[in-house]
Amino acid sequence: MLDFVRNKQKSIIIKLAFAIIILSFVIGYAMLTAPGGPDGEAPGAEAAVVNGKAIAYEDFQAAYSNLYQLYQNVYQDQFTPALEKELKLAEKTIKGLIDQALMQDEAERLQIVVSHKELIDAIAQVEAFQVNGVFNKERYLEVLAYQRMNSDQFEALKHNELLLDKVQEHFQSGISVTEADIEEEFRNLKEKVNLNFVSLTPAKFESKVNVTDEALAAFFEENKETFRIPDMVSLRYLQFEPQRYLDDVTFEESELKKYYRRHLDQFEILEKIKASHILVMVDADADEATRNDKRAYAEKLLAEIKSGKDFAEIARTKSDDKASAVKGGSLGYFTRGSMVKPFEDAAFSMKPGDISDIVETTFGYHIIKVEEYTEPGVRSMQDAIEEVKEGLRAEKTKQLAFEKAMDAYNINRKSGDLDAAAKANELGLKETGPFARDGYIDGIGRNEEIINMALLLDDSTIAKPVVTEDGVILFGLKERFPSRIPDLEEVKDLVTSAYRSVQSAGLARAAAEELVADLSTGSSLAKLAKRGKYDLEETGEFTRSYKPFVPRLGTSEELSEAAFALAGDQSALEQVFEIQNRFVVAEVKERIAADMTELDEAKREELSKALVNRKQTEAIQKRLDELAETATITISPRVQDLLNKEESTGYLN
Repeated sequence: MLDFVRNKQKSIIIKLAFAIIILSFVIGYAMLTAPGGPDGEAPGAEAAVVNGKAIAYEDFQAAYSNLYQLYQNVYQDQFTPALEKELKLAEKTIKGLIDQALMQDEAERLQIVVSHKELIDAIAQVEAFQVNGVFNKERYLEVLAYQRMNSDQFEALKHNELLLDKVQEHFQSGISVTEADIEEEFRNLKEKVNLNFVSLTPAKFESKVNVTDEALAAFFEENKETFRIPDMVSLRYLQFEPQRYLDDVTFEESELKKYYRRHLDQFEILEKIKASHILVMVDADADEATRNDKRAYAEKLLAEIKSGKDFAEIARTKSDDKASAVKGGSLGYFTRGSMVKPFEDAAFSMKPGDISDIVETTFGYHIIKVEEYTEPGVRSMQDAIEEVKEGLRAEKTKQLAFEKAMDAYNINRKSGDLDAAAKANELGLKETGPFARDGYIDGIGRNEEIINMALLLDDSTIAKPVVTEDGVILFGLKERFPSRIPDLEEVKDLVTSAYRSVQSAGLARAAAEELVADLSTGSSLAKLAKRGKYDLEETGEFTRSYKPFVPRLGTSEELSEAAFALAGDQSALEQVFEIQNRFVVAEVKERIAADMTELDEAKREELSKALVNRKQTEAIQKRLDELAETATITISPRVQDLLNKEESTGYLN
């Protein structure tokens, strides 16, 4: 029904006001909200030392956790352990903390300061702290209290953010763009190539791999570390579930009012209308004569409606939007932002009962009938009282569960006696199987905070409670399984699979190198592909702006650069490109030069702004890299181990 009208864009809506603030503080927030390192960790444990100043390991943990949760919210079900590793969250976290430390040193060296007035003005501009567009101290304190943060903590956080902004502005000073820069950027954006390519996957050669016991034994001996079983632990834990404490919850009228004010977004009434439409569809590439004919037809239908004919009946028999036509043209209710702009502007300017003139959109010509209109607003507390009570009750049960868990932790932390904690709270002790850093915890799932704490936990100690979606977890170590290299028989299937992969990859590369050698003698890739019975494919046209992405092949900085680096009379790319475990041989099939006549003043202005923004970002990173080069930076073995597993690069190695 709405395929012709509704926008297909997806967006992530952050509903909690505080989240809007906190997303810009993912790294800095850790400095003020770190819950403390895992028990058993020596006080003052460091993640890194920058110019003699320590970055606490607990700050690294908290920043990592914030970043992890941010990406988890963005990717949701697609946030797998593999994606987590690919995103290199440990590298992003420690680099962010190091960059922040470097900028703080630079602020001190340059005597950059943030005045009290600048701080107050910046806080007053935060929409989450405003009522009717004006800063409200009560709202400010309520929002902070809800996040268990006081004003001193937040103001220190905001002060640090403003200070770092000033340092970055200093790094960006003097950035300019020349006409030559603009023209080069335009060429980069508009010049295109199309590649022929042959992609050889190891799977195509796997049948040629001969596996023998001797070969497996030798392969295993050379690659034992690859098959090392990582450190693992199993846990005993108590789960404090909020619903257990429903009967203990009480609240005053003032608490209900406060909850209502803090969650006004939940009770918002969106502006919406209920409407129907008739669509006379016009193809995007239709000529002017066709468009005129279609418009005339739409005007004929509009005249029939105005003469008294039934709108719904005409929609059923004449509308090109077949999905809505069967319902008399009804689109149901929709809010602003749901429809293409010309349609939305027309519909929301009408009153119930109105029928529009002809409305033109990219889909064609519409006749709109508005049936109902709902004004925007906020439901009163009285109307929403049951939801307010339910929300406050859920909030309080979570708080009670956390308090019970903290009480159990504080009472038993020295003895490490989970059995006593279980008995006192009338809870059953649960146990997990062994899990590693990249694994899942039985009964809990993948929880980065618990995993990190568990692997660092000493025997006979209890970790601080961790809040999860299913309650608060209080846990201790059941058993530790040190990292070890297994016997070949124990992992023979895994070794066999790895051996086949390595050997078949070698055969695929050798075949690709043979193609490159023949290509360099002047043979065409089409002929070589036919001779080898390989599929010849095309990327389709793409520009430098795609870099490092190459259509139909994936990410390859090397290939995306090589494709545009060849002289005009050359076509063969005389090297093998390894892309996502495929060995690619390519040649330039076609080049399309940039049409410089299209570079008008408007385009020059657009490119100039984009280049300034990019150069400013590059200037910040360049200066940070320079500072890192001359700084004394030490990464703790614990963090370095995480970086090694992510195969981090640069000064973090």
